[in-house]
Amino acid sequence: MSRRADVAQLIDHTLLKPESTRADVERLVAEAAELGTYSVCVSPNMLPLTDNRGLKVATVCGFPSGAHKAQVKAAEAAQSVRDGADEIDMVIDIAQLKSGDVAGTEAEIRAVREAAPAPTVLKVIIESALLTDDEIVAACRASEAAGADFVKTSTGMNPAGGASVHAVELMAQTVGGRLGVKASGGVRTGEDAEAMIAAGATRLGVSGSRALLEGLK
Repeated sequence: MSRRADVAQLIDHTLLKPESTRADVERLVAEAAELGTYSVCVSPNMLPLTDNRGLKVATVCGFPSGAHKAQVKAAEAAQSVRDGADEIDMVIDIAQLKSGDVAGTEAEIRAVREAAPAPTVLKVIIESALLTDDEIVAACRASEAAGADFVKTSTGMNPAGGASVHAVELMAQTVGGRLGVKASGGVRTGEDAEAMIAAGATRLGVSGSRALLEGLK
């Protein structure tokens, strides 16, 4: 396989703008199939997809703030699975983690995990740009203890910023290959993608996938 094809297979081709229509999502799916990405990631209101072209289907939960009750996130995740989602990207309650309630973070992740059991893939968005290094480590450990499959840097919606090489490296070191690491938010160029992969990312959240793949050396 070419490098472009290899990187494409790490991409969740993403469209999460609230104004996106079903026609926009259909174009996203067609583009993802053309580019050979791993999946498409869409808002829960767009599920079920009429034709996923054989791609994995990801959606979000508690998005974008994470400021929802755990039982609400669990219900949202369960509905998305019923609607055909293969993967759930949930946002943690960031205030809860930053207040030092790591046990609460673990409990809410476990609630979503129980609502969306394997083989559904669960990714945990920690909004790393808002966290200290110690908080990033704590969030990753809570995710692993609760049975998540991936830790993910960012929603891409927070003004504090998206993925950074430092955060991805720290997350990858913490989970030690036992969980995947998804870099998302601001991953726009081929150079960005290569830097995140070198730092330990095993999945990429990208909205401008065509430009990124065409920009690979």
